[in-house]
Amino acid sequence: MSAHHDFIHLGSQVANVTAPAEGARAAWRDLMLGSDRHAALSRMDGGFAVAVRDGGSRAFAAVDRFAAQTLCYSVVNGELRFAERADALAGSGAQIDLQSVFDYLYFHCIPSPRTIFEGVYRLPPGHCARFENGRVALAPYWIPSFQNASNPSLASLRDEFRALLEQAVGRELDADKPACFLSGGTDSSTVAGLIGRVSGKPAATYSIGFEAEGYDEMAYARIAARHFGTEHHEYYVTPDDLVRSIGHVAASFDQPFGNSSVLPAFHCARVASEDGVTKLLAGDGGDELFGGNSRYALQRVFSWYGYVPGIVRRGLMEPVLGQAPLKRIPLLRKAAGYVEQARVPMPDRLQMYNLLRRIGLDVVLTRDFLARVDPDDALRQQREIWAGSDAVSQIDRTLAFDWRYTLAESDLPKVRNATQLAGVSVGFPFLDRALLEFSMRLPSEYKLKGLKLRWFFKEALRGFLPDAIINKKKHGFGLPFGAWVVRHAGLQRLATESLASLSTRGIVRPEFVKTLVADLLPAHPGYYGEMVWILTMLEQWLQSHAPRFKVDA
Repeated sequence: MSAHHDFIHLGSQVANVTAPAEGARAAWRDLMLGSDRHAALSRMDGGFAVAVRDGGSRAFAAVDRFAAQTLCYSVVNGELRFAERADALAGSGAQIDLQSVFDYLYFHCIPSPRTIFEGVYRLPPGHCARFENGRVALAPYWIPSFQNASNPSLASLRDEFRALLEQAVGRELDADKPACFLSGGTDSSTVAGLIGRVSGKPAATYSIGFEAEGYDEMAYARIAARHFGTEHHEYYVTPDDLVRSIGHVAASFDQPFGNSSVLPAFHCARVASEDGVTKLLAGDGGDELFGGNSRYALQRVFSWYGYVPGIVRRGLMEPVLGQAPLKRIPLLRKAAGYVEQARVPMPDRLQMYNLLRRIGLDVVLTRDFLARVDPDDALRQQREIWAGSDAVSQIDRTLAFDWRYTLAESDLPKVRNATQLAGVSVGFPFLDRALLEFSMRLPSEYKLKGLKLRWFFKEALRGFLPDAIINKKKHGFGLPFGAWVVRHAGLQRLATESLASLSTRGIVRPEFVKTLVADLLPAHPGYYGEMVWILTMLEQWLQSHAPRFKVDA
């Protein structure tokens, strides 16, 4: 925590700050106290979290575009305090913010600027803050702006893209032992291959596997490792590993965090650390910059409904497909489901399968808890972010939306905390500023061509990546938690005891917990396992950070 001093936390590479530590501190002070700080911040590369004081009553703070480095703040007795972690500012008497608990259950993380603690806030990505007269004013210094190139040359774009990728990887490399995560997907495989090309020596690659059908992707990691001649390392996570590490990982976060792939990421980084690796490169960002998530194609299918003439939609399709008896016919039921979702505008449509909403707020949550939160606030947050980018096409607007909710609020905290806990640092080459700017001028149809995901990315890297990697379906470090918890006694005991304890805190209805454990989870472990995971991680965090917390009746 810093009450009286500057806070400067930089990533491994930040443009324009190459002086020794004290010189860098002075450079950042000059930048933050200057009149053109917004423009200067928008030109910065790499991750940073900075807060400086002007010697008087004012202070200024900022974090990078994706909040790869984080900064939390609070105002105590008219004085601004800041720290990297929310729990460092909370103090022993801090109150749990119930709206943030709802946000966690809804998003599986707590989006900024809220944190789990009342009165403690996290600076949103791409934002800066001005503190004066006891108040904090937030403002974005950078807003995604898409200017698609007209009449682009595919060959020229491909050559530029490959060069930018090499430069981005080179800037993030650890010269002593270049290493990276390797899931076998296009992003991590690209990083692994470029490490060898840039450094002149094989990358040390680290992969995670699972002894669970439908979850293990080690075969693709091995294809990439053989293709690029990497120094390959594998670790198979087991249910016993989860029993040993769930509480440890949950407690290491400064607030509840529910992205389940944090466990495999931690074990992967732990193995690398034991091998003497001090920095791992990660492939996060490739999907979100170049159109690689399957929901992008799905939302395009829904957008086609808007091209149906209004008289047909309103006068025929919607009245007919809305009739209950017809929904019993499988084909018509699918058509009705399509129309139901297509009628919902973005970004609300993205949350139609939100786990908490699908099960039912009043089914999961207690009446007292619901009375103290605003369930509609989550959608209001997302609508504001959706409208905030300068984008014309739906795919570009969806990418910008994911830069906030998928990258900044979930995936980057997952990797950052997992690697920190394992004792290694992490670099994100795909979040390089030059690559980001390239993405924003790449034609939107090159990112999603028809229903082909990340079309340009794959075409640009044909001949570099193995065809099997280019053509594979996306997977990643998914965790088979539900499948394991129903058959592993130790993991089942950990989850059951965690949920039983949580059910006494006044957040979740005890009768729902009983039904979830006894009936829903055994019947559909893949689906309801996610809810068990989210609740388990919440309780494990509370046991470490707020053991006496309960919602007042």
